Amino acid sequence: MSRPTAYAAPTPVASPLWEGYSYGLIGVLVFSLTLPMTRIAVIEMSPLLIGLGRALLASVPAVLLLWLTRSRRPNRSEWSGVILAALGIVVGWPLTSTLAMATVSSSHGAVFNGLLPLSTAIFAAWRSGERPSGAFWAWSATGAILVMTYALRQGHGSLQVGDLWLLLAVLLGGMGYAEGARASRTLGGARTICWALAISAPVLAAPVLWIGTDLVMTRGWPTSAVLLAFLYLAFGSMFLGFFAWYRGLAIGGIARVGQVQLLQPFLTVLAAAWLFHEPVEPLTYVFALAVIAIIAGGRRAIVKTS
Repeated sequence: MSRPTAYAAPTPVASPLWEGYSYGLIGVLVFSLTLPMTRIAVIEMSPLLIGLGRALLASVPAVLLLWLTRSRRPNRSEWSGVILAALGIVVGWPLTSTLAMATVSSSHGAVFNGLLPLSTAIFAAWRSGERPSGAFWAWSATGAILVMTYALRQGHGSLQVGDLWLLLAVLLGGMGYAEGARASRTLGGARTICWALAISAPVLAAPVLWIGTDLVMTRGWPTSAVLLAFLYLAFGSMFLGFFAWYRGLAIGGIARVGQVQLLQPFLTVLAAAWLFHEPVEPLTYVFALAVIAIIAGGRRAIVKTS
């Protein structure tokens, strides 16, 4: 009697690249409203309260989700990514970008977000084992030059004080995106952002409560519009948006899918026009179409993972 043939488990099929781009685009759509909402909130709330308070508020559903799903703790290799993600996108980027919004418009600030893909790709190459090709770096640099040209054109050829905060935000954001995506490859996107928020909460609680209490005692409660903007920053930009964003980066590659964020400045400009009636010049659409062409070109460039 012949021995039964051992069952061979099917080889898992890699997720198609378009799935990573789709999740990445969902994240960018959520993030595109971040600066306009920050502009609304900063009218009545201090930048420190907005930048730190939104992370503290988002940590509530994050901790609850970890508890309800009995999520495992990050392992030794994942903890470094979670901690650096917390420093970059839970504390660093929100705080520095909010400080910038106190002096520059949301549409101007949004253009600097076009540097985030290049920043993310650099950190991905440095820390996550990705090896983009020369063609990829050329496409990425072209996109960065394009958005900076657009930024300087808006600023009449000079940088403003708020731009320095925005450049620091780009550096911290790129680190947080790349490190969080690195951890999410094995930990999962939802768990990664939830743990990043959870470990940040004890550090943020005291300063946020102190600043928030002072605001209420001296000025009273913010208006409903400001509170709604703040809630969006906490639950949209700081929480749900990262579920899709980290998943997209983990599936399609950090450097490659990160290029989708080149679209964010133009989506934010349209949002600012809708919310604040800021004028949108026709050349903005030309730049946006050029960015789409760059993303398409970068999609075909090779990105190896070591």
